[in-house]
Amino acid sequence: MKDRVSIDVSEGVADVRLVRAEKMNAVDGAMFEALIEAGDICAADRSIRAIVLSGEGRGFCAGLDFGSFQAMASGPRREGGGSGERLLDNEGRITSRGQQAVYTWTEQAVPVIAAVHGPALGAGFQLALGADIRFIHPEATMSVLEIRWGLIPDMTGTQMLPRLVGLDVAKELTFTGRMVPGTECVELGLATHLSDDPHADAMALAREIASKSPDAIRHGKRLLSQVGQVTVAEQFADEARTMGSLIGSPNQLESVSAYFEKRDPVYED
Repeated sequence: MKDRVSIDVSEGVADVRLVRAEKMNAVDGAMFEALIEAGDICAADRSIRAIVLSGEGRGFCAGLDFGSFQAMASGPRREGGGSGERLLDNEGRITSRGQQAVYTWTEQAVPVIAAVHGPALGAGFQLALGADIRFIHPEATMSVLEIRWGLIPDMTGTQMLPRLVGLDVAKELTFTGRMVPGTECVELGLATHLSDDPHADAMALAREIASKSPDAIRHGKRLLSQVGQVTVAEQFADEARTMGSLIGSPNQLESVSAYFEKRDPVYED
């Protein structure tokens, strides 16, 4: 994993980086597995309260490694997408392995913030969409690039993209594969904030989030993420139950005590 993805955890924040800089962090089979493994590691570590996802070198992620396209062109057709790296078999999960490399960040219990610079194309684009919040450099570029290769976004992009930009814009971007500059990404809703230093700003926000009650943050993310996937009645009932479970809990009482005592709270993981 270490030759594809690194994880550095400090003060409740996991700094997760794609480290294949010499290939613009292009995704190959090893990168798929490394992203899934890194996601599993973060999910199992209760001390992590926020995650920053970024890429080293000149860009966030240039997409699928070109060698994979060559394998698609020359190899036999495979179920679930042309290359053997994206077979549907994924140990009983609802995702293929390629989808899980992105979905592992979406399903994290804690907030995930993507820091995007340079290109975020195809697989890299979908990886950025798997985060909860995105900081993007004005000169960065995002694209649903799969149409160039006669493909469709198959790493959860068809689920996430319409939720962010609306169905009509999602269709346009998917049908054309046009390059979207960072400034327009924010205008469309593909990114949350413009930043001259996306990683620094993402880390600052992650540290702020990590300073809040981890119980409230985790439940807040879960409730907001399920909007549109449950009925309104179920959402209201879940909201009420969650509030009841938080009131009087140790971390909620610590929030109140720290505020009135004018000190930093000390939360239980």
